[in-house]
Amino acid sequence: MDFTAKLRDKFAEYGYDSDAEKAEKFLGYYRFLVGYNEKVNLTAITDEDGVIAKHFLDSLAATSYLQEGAKLADIGSGAGFPAVVLKIYRPDADVTMFESNGKKTAFLEALIARLGLTGIRAANMRAEDAGRKEGYREAFDVVTARAVTETRILLEYAMPLLKKGGRLMAYKAHCADEVAAAENAAKILGAELTEAKEYVVEGNFRTLLVYTKTAETLEKYPRRNARIASEPL
Repeated sequence: MDFTAKLRDKFAEYGYDSDAEKAEKFLGYYRFLVGYNEKVNLTAITDEDGVIAKHFLDSLAATSYLQEGAKLADIGSGAGFPAVVLKIYRPDADVTMFESNGKKTAFLEALIARLGLTGIRAANMRAEDAGRKEGYREAFDVVTARAVTETRILLEYAMPLLKKGGRLMAYKAHCADEVAAAENAAKILGAELTEAKEYVVEGNFRTLLVYTKTAETLEKYPRRNARIASEPL
């Protein structure tokens, strides 16, 4: 079975539609990722089945939370999961990817060009710097982050980027301890855990933490990166 047929069958199995155009874009994504991965370490998973399940399908967990035309910021975008996957699946979304690694940012820019995507861009900057910058602070409906950092730290990166009422969607594995540890940070930053969606992708147990921004973030947040890491809220 070729890649596009395999992807469409697997998407359908998990309740996701995939027309021929989207399937071709995912094929282009896969080929470009595997080729680029030979010179820049982007992922340890490069086989077709692994990328379809562990990267593409997993990234789609947030799709039902995106309103039409949502402005989405992705923190630590790396190889483009979940941001590019969400953009392909939901072309109406407007996506900004924050990636501090220059080589990975270059990959993202090249990927966008290769796939002919519009309404998506890569910014070579740290999320905490973006959170203090006009045009980014409190500008987004949704923030996503996958395999970035622990939840209490992630909340300080994400909440300043969100509009009031916006949502952070954090892709996690088992995370009960992280949620408990993040209660103080959530309170300080004006965030409320509104859902912990558990799901399974090909035997891998996953959780999507959904935090809603309930109040404006105090101007002093986010702090500088070194302090966020050494003195989590």
